[in-house]
Amino acid sequence: MYKRMRKIGCLLGIFITMSLLAGCGDKGASANGSTDLDTSLDIGIPQVTEEDLTARQNLLTGLNDLTKEAIGKRPVAVMVNNVEEALPQYGVAQADVIFEIPVEGNLTRLMALYADYTQIPKICAIRSCRYYYPAIAKGFDAYYVHWGQDQTITSYLNSLKMDRFDGLVNTGGLFGRDSARRSAGYSLEHTGYFDGTSFVNAVSKNGMRTDLLESKQGTAFDFHEVGEIVKPQGDECSKVHINFGAATATLTYDAATDTYLKQINGSAHMDGVTGTQLAFTNVFVLETSISTRDEVGHKSVDWEGSSSAVGYYISNGAVQKIHWSKADEASYLKFYDENGQELVINRGKSYIAINYKNKATFE
Repeated sequence: MYKRMRKIGCLLGIFITMSLLAGCGDKGASANGSTDLDTSLDIGIPQVTEEDLTARQNLLTGLNDLTKEAIGKRPVAVMVNNVEEALPQYGVAQADVIFEIPVEGNLTRLMALYADYTQIPKICAIRSCRYYYPAIAKGFDAYYVHWGQDQTITSYLNSLKMDRFDGLVNTGGLFGRDSARRSAGYSLEHTGYFDGTSFVNAVSKNGMRTDLLESKQGTAFDFHEVGEIVKPQGDECSKVHINFGAATATLTYDAATDTYLKQINGSAHMDGVTGTQLAFTNVFVLETSISTRDEVGHKSVDWEGSSSAVGYYISNGAVQKIHWSKADEASYLKFYDENGQELVINRGKSYIAINYKNKATFE
């Protein structure tokens, strides 16, 4: 109860301060050039409830930035190409959570999660599905967007009964080829885009469910209180380097923004439209068993973890050893400290690497 009231009190204070400032602007200045603050106190302050304060809470980040139309609605998971030849991608800077996992050849592919289905950008380059990505996406009750799939997983993918948008089918006219990238010399497979700006209409046209399942109407992670930025219980960590095999990711702490800036293969990982470097409040490195399952090089990935599966949580300049697990496809990914207590994380965007064991260094 104390935490809940503290949160309401803190946010109510912000609300009142903003109202006072607005009142000052309306009243103008006195004859001597100073602002008459006393008259601003005449404004009416509406009652504020916890429900009002949290209604627009982004369930993936804990931030209050959802549009009104997205409250209680499902997120969107999008498969994104992540090889050098496809860079820079675009539309990825707006993602709330990004997963990076090895695929064949120990290159990686991204799955970008967006909480607000009314604000999905145009995203490129879209890529095909590997079975462990939808297994993760289903836990968020997400729509799943991809361009084709590993044909050996068709039965499994169908068994998940997810609402999917596949570029090979071009559901709702949402997919196309970026002609500017083609003219710039990109190979065809690196030019596929998903037009997220038309997504709401496509969902409506297809009669798909928009409301989150009841079990998914809380936050995806356990977050610290609003306004709190807490250091993980561990060593100082200004840089994380992750070796996937044929690709690397480096995340470097920027104290000015309390985020980790991402590099891919030694270069800044940029969004080609916004011109911004990918940045995350939270970084997770989850170690697991990964093996090659066929002659093509498709991977078998243990996405379930266990009570003893090792991971690392990095935020606010520090790293903490954790454990992680996911009970089944429909379950959220869960993080725990070494005492078995569910991990509480900072509010903001998250980057989650699922990778081979002992392939990350922390500085």
